[in-house]
Amino acid sequence: MQGKPSAPPEPVSPAEQEPQPEPVGGRTPGGEPARDDPRTAWVVNRAPTARWQGVDLAEAWRYRELAYMLALRTFKLRYRQTFFGIAWALLQPLVALAIFAVIFGRFAKLPADGIPYAVFVFPALCIWTYVSTAVSAASLELVSHQELVTKVYFPRVLAPVSALLPGIVDLVISLSLAGVLMAATGVAPGPAILLLPMWILLSCLVALGSGLWLAALNVRYRDVRHTLPFLLQTWLFVSPVVYSSSLIEDGWLRALYSLNPMVAVIDGLRWSLLDAPAPPAYDLLSGAVTILLVVTGLVYFRASERKFADVI
Repeated sequence: MQGKPSAPPEPVSPAEQEPQPEPVGGRTPGGEPARDDPRTAWVVNRAPTARWQGVDLAEAWRYRELAYMLALRTFKLRYRQTFFGIAWALLQPLVALAIFAVIFGRFAKLPADGIPYAVFVFPALCIWTYVSTAVSAASLELVSHQELVTKVYFPRVLAPVSALLPGIVDLVISLSLAGVLMAATGVAPGPAILLLPMWILLSCLVALGSGLWLAALNVRYRDVRHTLPFLLQTWLFVSPVVYSSSLIEDGWLRALYSLNPMVAVIDGLRWSLLDAPAPPAYDLLSGAVTILLVVTGLVYFRASERKFADVI
């Protein structure tokens, strides 16, 4: 014979319940991690599986102070314990200008679109010095901060981006001197001066696209640092820095020449600053190559980013 079912236990009021000890430091008194405590929650970082993850602009913006810090550090180190200091921003293009003015202006007598040769060449030297310096710095930025890459998470694309910022200060200073040369020789800009920021931005994109490619390649192949000076020197002479792009005949040769992304940058800069002839339609091809360089650079950089910490 079965007994009667026992009555359910009477509910205990919250005041009569035995108080539970509060977790200290994210752990219970027994030393176990407290549940639902953000200080002890596991965070699992998994390597991306897709080849192309895109660029999280919101995340990059949150880490923007890191890019500023790296850029400021690079700027300070560049002129630390130097005799001339920031004057090096002027000395480098001025020395190059003196050499080119004698060789190509006086002896070779290259045409300069009716502009005094020194004034014609100097703005191009300023923008070229910025691009070459930024590309060289961007290619070495990841390798120069190995501890940061292997131990700290941050959007890796900020490393080559930060290498573009210090040279902008030098560029502004050197272009100011170009304005002094223009005033001394009576060369005045035209209405296209309003487009000057656009050509500076385009030069930043050229440096960014090239820097993304070289930064990712330099992590895996250290030959990049040895071949880069030769590549930059070759790039200088195939760009219209010391000569006018109008020397290149129209047709397939000019189209091939316009595959150089620096052609549109220098032609546009001279048009805006010196009132030189407007860039021809061929320069649209140069601009398209710049966009392609940036896009493919981002794709390759993001695809290679997964292995940076392993091979750097």
